[in-house]
Amino acid sequence: MDAFTAGLLQRIRTTESDLTRARETGDDFLADVEQSELDDLHRLAAEHGVEIGATSA
Repeated sequence: MDAFTAGLLQRIRTTESDLTRARETGDDFLADVEQSELDDLHRLAAEHGVEIGATSA
């Protein structure tokens, strides 16, 4: 796995965790921000052929 792929997958895992935490604490604004970030990361992964199925909870 190259550095780009590893870094992207790590960012996705971190963002998923942050999104879960925001939802659990009821921070709707932060949840929206994290969801937007996650959507962008998924788009970036798709554009570069990075398989992300294994990282999503």
